[in-house]
Amino acid sequence: MGEGFIARDIGFENSAGAAKHQAVALLVQSDKSVFYRCQMDAYQDTLYAHTLRQFYRECTISGTIDFIFGDAKALFQNCLILVRQPLPNQQNIVTAQGRKTRQSATALILHNCTITADPSFPATLHAKNPTYLGRPWKEFSRTFVIQSYIDSLVHPDGWLPWLGDFGLKTCFYAEVDNRGPGADKSMRVKWRGVKTIRFDHAKKFTVDQFLWGKDWLPKTGVPYIAGLLPQSETGGLR
Repeated sequence: MGEGFIARDIGFENSAGAAKHQAVALLVQSDKSVFYRCQMDAYQDTLYAHTLRQFYRECTISGTIDFIFGDAKALFQNCLILVRQPLPNQQNIVTAQGRKTRQSATALILHNCTITADPSFPATLHAKNPTYLGRPWKEFSRTFVIQSYIDSLVHPDGWLPWLGDFGLKTCFYAEVDNRGPGADKSMRVKWRGVKTIRFDHAKKFTVDQFLWGKDWLPKTGVPYIAGLLPQSETGGLR
C-alpha cells in the first residue's frame, strides 16, 4: 500500500489451487510501485492490480481465470505471462480490467510480453480449455496488448464476454504490433469495444506517456523502455 513500494527478485504465491477458485497471491494499491524480476503464482485472480500507477518489469505471472485484474494504471513490460491448466470445465482469461467510467485514466497494458502456456498445461487440452486475452469485468474495461508475443493457445476470438452483452460496446480493447501464432486478428470478435488503433495512438499507452515514468522510474534503478519499440524489430501482425 505504501507509495513507491519496490519488490525485486521476490516470489508471491497463493497455493490454494484451482479447486479453491478465487485466491489472490498479491494485491497492490501502491502508487508508483515497481516489481522487478518477481514471480506471482496462483490460479484464479493471481494479481490484483487494484489502483494507482504500477510498473512490472521482467516478471513471471501465472494463473487461469482473470489472473491479472483490477483498476490500476498498470503496465507490464518484458513479462512472461503463463497460462496454467484450469479445472476441466473452465476457460482461461488473462485479464479482467475494472474501469468503471469512460473518464477514468486506468488500463492494463501488456508491452513486449510473452503470453504462453505453463509447461504443466499440455497442448492437448488447449482447445478444451481455451484461453482469452481478457473480458470486461466492469463496463468500461480497458486493456491493450502491444508488441507482445501471443502463442497459439489464445483462442482466435481473442476476447471473451463477461455476461451477455455487458460492456461489449463500452470496453476498449486493442492489439498493436503483436507477433506469434495467436496474434492474427482476422478472426477476433467484432464488438464495438474491440478497436483497431494506429501505432501513433499506441504511444499514449507507454511508460513515459501512460505512467509519466520519466518523473519517477529512473531513481528506482529498474530498466524500462520509455516508448514503443521500432516496428521493424517486432516482425508483428498488426
